[in-house]
Amino acid sequence: MTKRAFIKTIAALAVTATTAVCGNAYAQNTPIKFQLDWRFEGPAALFVTPAAKGYFKDAKLDVTIDAGNGSGGTVTRVASGSYDMGFADLAALMEFHANNPDAANKPVAVMMVYNNTPASVMALKKSGIKTVADLNGKKLGAPVFDAGRRAFPIFAKANNISGVQWTAMDPPLRETMLARGDVDAITGFTFTSLLNLEARGVKAEDVVVLPYADNGVKLYGNVIIASPKMIKENPAAVKAFLLAFTKGVKEVIAKPAAAIEDVKARDGIINTALETRRLQLAIDTVINSPDARAEGFGQAKGPRLTLMASQVSDAFNTKTRVNADSVWNGSFLPTAAELNVLPAPKK
Repeated sequence: MTKRAFIKTIAALAVTATTAVCGNAYAQNTPIKFQLDWRFEGPAALFVTPAAKGYFKDAKLDVTIDAGNGSGGTVTRVASGSYDMGFADLAALMEFHANNPDAANKPVAVMMVYNNTPASVMALKKSGIKTVADLNGKKLGAPVFDAGRRAFPIFAKANNISGVQWTAMDPPLRETMLARGDVDAITGFTFTSLLNLEARGVKAEDVVVLPYADNGVKLYGNVIIASPKMIKENPAAVKAFLLAFTKGVKEVIAKPAAAIEDVKARDGIINTALETRRLQLAIDTVINSPDARAEGFGQAKGPRLTLMASQVSDAFNTKTRVNADSVWNGSFLPTAAELNVLPAPKK
């Protein structure tokens, strides 16, 4: 072999090796843009901890996690293709499906995270409200897009409540207006509003909490959603994401205080103690709930999904009826053994 031929051969081999390395690196790191339902607060640890621990990276995924501004926005952004996956209230997803029957890219729920809706009605004891029956004829407040307010007709029907008057406000004013008596009660996620009330000087023992889940409303809460494009083009990445996420959830449940440090790394101004309590409250009420332990973490059951689809269709007055089969795809879930992350209930 001539010297020139030898040099050409070496150069060709170098190019081939470089191409192979770059090609493998690209293939091993599937990019996923993920949007939360809300800001980087306590429950966001469920996602930022597996990212911080390297679980997504170990699964050959390059996951970027962004804060959100409500479940409706998350669903819309995944539908538009701006995000591949997200975290959103199942009712918001159902509403999108039913109101956009011809949309080409309707997101699908692939994993249940909040087995029960975190929505509740909250009032101050001094209002005289002690039970759901006391809500008749009262003035309630919440942002118009609040999940609890949207689902309130289901809550009202289950508890024979009537005559409620609604006051709308921006989210930061909700707890303030309750604290100063502008409204009799509010709807909101328990682990959000209860702690926000405390931050406004209201003692926890002075708050009456009426959870939807404890008062005849068995709505599912937040789910992980994925775009049909992602599901079709890279189903293995969806499956890998859910497995890495599940591994992270087990870690978060076991060490919530440590997980909050991962959230603080994303938003340095959070109140660590407050957000640790918020995360623990979310774990205790909607993640490691009796329903979640009965059904299994990550799972959604057909009869309950069908009932929720019917209830959402009625309460949200959707253009078409919600088809429960079209909003849920559980085929990417980890095995039952891998999903066994919920500890026994505290005694």
